[in-house]
Amino acid sequence: MANFQSILIVDDDENSLKGLARYLENMEYDVLTASNALQAIDVFRLEKPDLVLSDVKMPGMSGSDLLDKLLEIHPSAKVILMTAYGSVEDAVKAIKKGAFYYLQKPVNLDELEILIKKAFSSKLLEEENRELKRELFAQKFDDGEMVAESSKMKELLKVVDKIAHSQSTVLIEGESGTGKELIAHRIHRLSQRSQNPFIPVHCAALTDTLLTSELFGHEKGAFTGALDRKQGRFERAHQGTLFLDEMGEISKDTQVKLLRVLQEGEFERVGGAKTIKVDVRVVAATNRHLLEEVKAGRFREDLYYRINVIYIKVPPLRERKEDIPPLVHNFIRQFSKANGKKLTGIDKKAMDLLVAYDWPGNIRELKNIIERMIVLSSESVLQSDLVPDDIRSFYPKAAVLDNSAPASLSEVEKDLILRTLKVHHGNKSSAAQALGISRRTLYRKIEEYRIPENS
Repeated sequence: MANFQSILIVDDDENSLKGLARYLENMEYDVLTASNALQAIDVFRLEKPDLVLSDVKMPGMSGSDLLDKLLEIHPSAKVILMTAYGSVEDAVKAIKKGAFYYLQKPVNLDELEILIKKAFSSKLLEEENRELKRELFAQKFDDGEMVAESSKMKELLKVVDKIAHSQSTVLIEGESGTGKELIAHRIHRLSQRSQNPFIPVHCAALTDTLLTSELFGHEKGAFTGALDRKQGRFERAHQGTLFLDEMGEISKDTQVKLLRVLQEGEFERVGGAKTIKVDVRVVAATNRHLLEEVKAGRFREDLYYRINVIYIKVPPLRERKEDIPPLVHNFIRQFSKANGKKLTGIDKKAMDLLVAYDWPGNIRELKNIIERMIVLSSESVLQSDLVPDDIRSFYPKAAVLDNSAPASLSEVEKDLILRTLKVHHGNKSSAAQALGISRRTLYRKIEEYRIPENS
């Protein structure tokens, strides 16, 4: 029975090359051969073999250097090195560099057979892990954070689905908790790169030095504590997507390095001289207004325009209140199951209070509140007394809705606007600020609901 797995053998010794090829063909592997490292690189790029079996000592580029090159092309490549001149120390070094294993020549064929099976098992496990991550991500969407009942979110997702297939960089702006990383994941999932890594970097969580090391990697001894060579996130994201979260926090020095990668597709590790080429799509997110940061001199203008090829603005939850009820119900299903409870819904008064609130923490805050309410609930339906006091007291007591509250969402919103205008004595600017919307949005709502001008 054929294995349908391919092995590239690299050896300048013709007898050794032919002997190994014949042995592996008899085991029904698809065998490819190369007599030097440069030829091997071409074959590797073209055929994408499942495993590489390479001699170390060869004219020109050595097997050790070939290993580096193959890992640059494909970071998860499986490579077994062979040498007649090796030692235990050499084997340890090779494995640390990324080799799957290191064999002494003449090769023990029984040992080789076992190693090949282990390499393929490892490769299969990695593929299964990647598939599991994709399934978990799909489940994350099923958890209900990508609700699009509002016209704003429907339009946004149309744009996202349209641009996902391009190779252009994307800038996502929006307040904290609006779901920017979910948008980035969706772009990756729908792109031609979906089978390759999605690598996130949370820029605000790292110092400038650590961020540089995380992005570009470092060589052994590059700085105190750099005990081994480390691949950076750009290398790990090769042929995939790199997500730069809170990009507005990156220092000017790191911005320069980032600009070069975006322009040239290459960089050097910290402490290294070797130029590494990568094929990465960058999706960046920020809770700042980056153009304002450019005007203030805190963010490079050239980097801004390089990253802002496609611009996506994620609206805050207060500007898409139609999404709150379905989000609430989705979170109820999610956390009821997680907490072993059988909740069937939420009462109207509680929902009205949640819809009325402006949610400065956006979806993240709403999600946390629903989880808290479910943990504290002893009923089959979430009751209004579980709504936290800061949400209940967001508006004057008169604004807390009772059983006579308007039945529809639009009536709730109209009533809310009327009450807020009354509290602020008709001052539109103050009312808009209290509602957490722009004056323009408030005027549009006033016109939509035919609210008298002197309200």
